[in-house]
Amino acid sequence: MNNLFRRKPIDQLISDVHGNGQGELRRVLTGRNLVMLGVGAIVGAGIFVLSGQVAAMYSGPAILLSFIISGIACAFAGLCYAEFASMIPISGSAYTYAYATLGELVAWIIGWDITLEYLFAGSAISVGWSGYMVSFLHDFGIDIPAALTASTGTHLIHLPVEGWRELTPSIEDLIASQGLDINTFEQTTAIVNLPAVAIITILMVMLIIGVRESATFNAAMVIVKVSAILLFAIVGFAFIKVENWQPFIPENTGSFGEYGWSGIFRGAAVIFFAYIGFDAVSTAAQETRQPSRDLPVGILGSLGVATVLYILVAMVLTGIVSYRFLNVADPIAVAVDAMGEKMFWLRPVIKLAAVAGITSGALVMLMAQPRIFFTMSKDGLLPPILSRVHHRFKTPYVSTIVICILAAIIAGTFSIGMLSELISVGTLLAFCIVCGGVLILRKTEPDAPRPFRVPWVPAIPILGIVICFGQMLFLTKATWIRLIIWMLVGFIIYFGYGRKHSKLNNRPQ
Repeated sequence: MNNLFRRKPIDQLISDVHGNGQGELRRVLTGRNLVMLGVGAIVGAGIFVLSGQVAAMYSGPAILLSFIISGIACAFAGLCYAEFASMIPISGSAYTYAYATLGELVAWIIGWDITLEYLFAGSAISVGWSGYMVSFLHDFGIDIPAALTASTGTHLIHLPVEGWRELTPSIEDLIASQGLDINTFEQTTAIVNLPAVAIITILMVMLIIGVRESATFNAAMVIVKVSAILLFAIVGFAFIKVENWQPFIPENTGSFGEYGWSGIFRGAAVIFFAYIGFDAVSTAAQETRQPSRDLPVGILGSLGVATVLYILVAMVLTGIVSYRFLNVADPIAVAVDAMGEKMFWLRPVIKLAAVAGITSGALVMLMAQPRIFFTMSKDGLLPPILSRVHHRFKTPYVSTIVICILAAIIAGTFSIGMLSELISVGTLLAFCIVCGGVLILRKTEPDAPRPFRVPWVPAIPILGIVICFGQMLFLTKATWIRLIIWMLVGFIIYFGYGRKHSKLNNRPQ
């Protein structure tokens, strides 16, 4: 039983990097690269897709408060991540931090948990990419068959102006209110989301070729999308209708989590998906030139930039269009349409920026997860094949291929709504453990070198735990059940393989 909680000392973690071949990864990233990677991961499907859906389904114009609540939770967790990343500059993120503080079993739990975060996030972001790409191509007269543009089994309906949309109760009500027969509209059932599968395949090749090339591509995508978001916010202020913000907090429908304050907190829990990504910066530790200095800059810098952009977009989006009409795959494009014909030129710009932004988000998520598997494989908890490094490109190519194949299958068959809640609950759990790890390590190793220190300990870590766990409680019962099933599968793998092959447990005390 003691072996389950055996910790891996920090000095051993560092020595393993240089002594066991983990240093084969190429150190080419700077602090600026890491900020760009963080912004690339954070500013993506969350702002271009989920912002509208959360406003329409949970919080209304008060989505602004949902973003602020999640931003505060991320700030607390981000400070804890920054301290760990400066102390333990190793690919593995929260998995490695838990190994050093809470022991192997907890490290496995967190490693398997953030697999849920990164793997499903890469899939969900690719689904968002598909929505904007299909819409962008439609503007130029190029239409992909509807049955190949949505998750398996999705019921789609063709609307005269908007084109193919998922048939939701709100659309049924809208058609009925206009005195139209829904059976007169063309309808179909989706087979697979082919564009989502295609973008993951392209990114897989790019990630295998090299991390520096991937980072350069990501930086270009970040510049495009941030410029377009700022353009939308600046231009959109002139089209805000104050009445769209009334009521700012819609009255609760009688169901928990549907508007009112419970809706704001549920919205914060769901929209938390929009903030994941800053922790992905820490997975690039072994490819960073000066990790102790650059990792905190990358984590906190990207989080700050993203929070400002989210608040601006939330205000403008719900001010231009009533939140009731934002439950679509491309809410920002809907807002541009509402500006009128004079602003039609902005529509392709926004869609192109969304495609670029979501591409960079998917890229970083799919870059992060293979490096988690790489580190877990080096520790013996996963098969050694997952830690193979390409002889020419110096990237963990086997784990990259495995993750991208799984992500493509998930993206092709599941909707972004289901995926986003799963990702949020997994991420919040990871953040709780990281915040707790800072508290424990301050007690067990108070004199360990800390190039970056969390201020106001224990207040900051405790607040991080309370707010993150509190948001988890606002997620649906079905999401919790899926999390439990995922973790049970993880326990089967650990006790069936990982515990027996653990390099730490096979070493003498």
